[in-house]
Amino acid sequence: MKKLLFLLFVLLQFSSKNFAQKPSDAVVNLRWKAEWIAPQNVSLKDFGVYHFRKNFDLTQKPNSFIINVSGDNRYRVFVNGNYVGAGPARSDLMHWNFDTYDIAPYLQQGKNTIAAVVWNFGKDMPWAQMSNKTCFILQGNSPAEEIVNTNKTWKVTQNNAYKALPVDGAKLWTFIVVGCGEDVDASKYPFGWEKTDFDDKTWTIPQSFENGHPTGVGSGAEWHLVPRTIPQMEEVYQPIKEIRRFSNIADELVNDKWLKGTGTFTIPANTKTTILLDQTFETVAYPEMTVSGGKGSSIQFTYAEALVNDKRQKGNRNEISGRKIMGNVDIFRPDGVAKRTFKPLWFRTFRYIELEIETKSEPLTINSFYGLKTGYPFEEKASFSSKDDQSMTNIWKVGWQTARLCAGETYFDCPYYEQLQYTGDTRIQSLISLYVSGDDRLMRKALMDFDNSTISEGLTQSRYPSNTTQIIPTFSLFWVSMTYDYWMHRKDDKFVASLLPNIEKVLAWYERKLDPKKNMLGPLNWWQFVDWAKPWLWDEKANIGGIPEGSTKGGSSIISFQYAYTLRQASAIFETYGQKDKAVYYKTLADLISKSTYESCYDATRVEVADTPDKKIFSQHANIFALLSNSVPKANEKAIMEKVLTDNSLIQTTFYFKFYLTQALKKVGMGERYHSTLQPWREMINMGLTTFAEQPEPTRSDCHAWSASPNYDFLATICGIMPDAPSFEEVLIQPSLGILNDAEGKMPHPKGEIKVSVKRKGKSGIEGEVTLPENTKGRFVWNGKTLPLKGGKQSVSLD
Repeated sequence: MKKLLFLLFVLLQFSSKNFAQKPSDAVVNLRWKAEWIAPQNVSLKDFGVYHFRKNFDLTQKPNSFIINVSGDNRYRVFVNGNYVGAGPARSDLMHWNFDTYDIAPYLQQGKNTIAAVVWNFGKDMPWAQMSNKTCFILQGNSPAEEIVNTNKTWKVTQNNAYKALPVDGAKLWTFIVVGCGEDVDASKYPFGWEKTDFDDKTWTIPQSFENGHPTGVGSGAEWHLVPRTIPQMEEVYQPIKEIRRFSNIADELVNDKWLKGTGTFTIPANTKTTILLDQTFETVAYPEMTVSGGKGSSIQFTYAEALVNDKRQKGNRNEISGRKIMGNVDIFRPDGVAKRTFKPLWFRTFRYIELEIETKSEPLTINSFYGLKTGYPFEEKASFSSKDDQSMTNIWKVGWQTARLCAGETYFDCPYYEQLQYTGDTRIQSLISLYVSGDDRLMRKALMDFDNSTISEGLTQSRYPSNTTQIIPTFSLFWVSMTYDYWMHRKDDKFVASLLPNIEKVLAWYERKLDPKKNMLGPLNWWQFVDWAKPWLWDEKANIGGIPEGSTKGGSSIISFQYAYTLRQASAIFETYGQKDKAVYYKTLADLISKSTYESCYDATRVEVADTPDKKIFSQHANIFALLSNSVPKANEKAIMEKVLTDNSLIQTTFYFKFYLTQALKKVGMGERYHSTLQPWREMINMGLTTFAEQPEPTRSDCHAWSASPNYDFLATICGIMPDAPSFEEVLIQPSLGILNDAEGKMPHPKGEIKVSVKRKGKSGIEGEVTLPENTKGRFVWNGKTLPLKGGKQSVSLD
């Protein structure tokens, strides 16, 4: 019972709460009366953690009380000690998000307190964090709520308990830019700062800056405010599973009750011990520890996706013998008072946590330690199964866990190392989100983010938001492709049309790079990344990697074909929006590039397309994009695809680019071969991975959502569920079972749900049931035969 009550308490306290409301028209369109406020006499560009408070009285508890909140870098806001929300959702200064909450459920008659913690990680801030300076703003939604507007009636104090713990990427032998760890001294922490009865008489009056300016308002502003378009991130109780090993403490003193919420764990005085904890699966969470006593002690938390041996190799992720932990760290220094809680300001990614605990003259009692799982609140509304291959159930589960961990206020390439939203990754992640959850809001935000990132040359930035500019031109093409995906899956004409001007700029940049004599792309600047294929791995001397032959000197068939592929997608979009001249132009240009590149690079002896016209290097990538761009004559498509699958001398795709290999299989009518490509995912699971890795071993990141593409393809390829018209107005069901005898899947659709349940009939036939949303038509295709589909449930059968 005690355990049940504890779990119930934690779930009630920390489950995701979202009282988000729509801001008033005045808040969106007019200059705010509230002022940006900040502490005085400190550097607002450097590391610092600050608390803001406002006390106010109400004659009665209101039915509604709506506020609009933002901060720089970030904030967490509380009302009468209750956590309300956090933000702002990451963006840039021209599109700085604010959040809208109805805080009435937390208010009371009489005295009330709104309080916020605002922090700036300074030079150690994540690369995904853009910033101006430390500041906070809160605006009432109407005149009735303006009594809480930020101005000099608020109070502020600096929390001197915090010190930054910069992550040493060189020491870890890796690139890691997720921000600093935190060293927190409880003796300096103003515990209870967010509560109404806290004594704030020593706090100071803040300095005021400009009023809040919605984007497009006024003569100039430091932050141009826009309403948040995505929900609050969830925070849900998640117990830490196991103690895997410990040292320098008697066995009889060690228990796991402090992890289960049923007891405590006491470390004797003058003890130095190490305890390795195993979540048993990778997660993204706020670790939260409550301790009592232990004045002068220290607790270091080290977080890692996996342990490594002396050669820094990971091996099987379940094994710990002969392995050590390396990773980013936090430190908490208790002050001896009972029930002190440590929770970092930003989440941590981990499977393993190692606690290094050193006590002084007092014993330290750990009352509890658990995680608050966090991330974008996607709901799993899709499913897939096949009685013939139970391993696919595990692939689905691990893939969805990967996708979930790589989605927050933006999509992440990986949650441990970068937390950056890259277009190449995001295109795949967005399709997974659409198919598994049906939630398109994060995809829509990502499209806007990249649109907002456009530089004067006409290219989008490859990762955005980011305080460090990076340009990968191929990713600008994928942004266009991602827009095409959104257009095919959602009816959102005004939004898609708003992206067309910058799509034109991207395509024009590439057109300027065409070699007029060869009608292929000539020399290209910036980073022409394609894939982490082994011959293209990172070159430390050149400080570059992932680039194929011909990309910088000119004559790359891969990128020329990708440009043609993107031109065809753009042509379809522009025609829909009444720009037929441009649509025809883009298609004509695509035809020209496709024909010239294929003729220059096709090797009839090998029945393969080379990476450049000199035909010395061949890759799967060149042949994949030759097929996807309609550059290969129909009669030759399957022969080339067969060579892609069987010629091991070709430069091979990694997990990332296998998404495009699958698209090519479907394009040429060989989707039946998809199931045979899944062995690398089974091998990752056999290696103890609980999320899918960035690339084949040895890999840096154990969680990379571009490797979760099976969650899309189990539905889009094996079940064969695809849009057959823009906005998913019509549905194509074209199963590709491979060696499977059956498949069953369902997925959300803008008008309802699509269900497919099929099995083989005889030697070459198929039968089953298909359900489409009402008032939705489609077609069922099998072995070149077609059946019409309509809304509702229906049987299908073809010989």
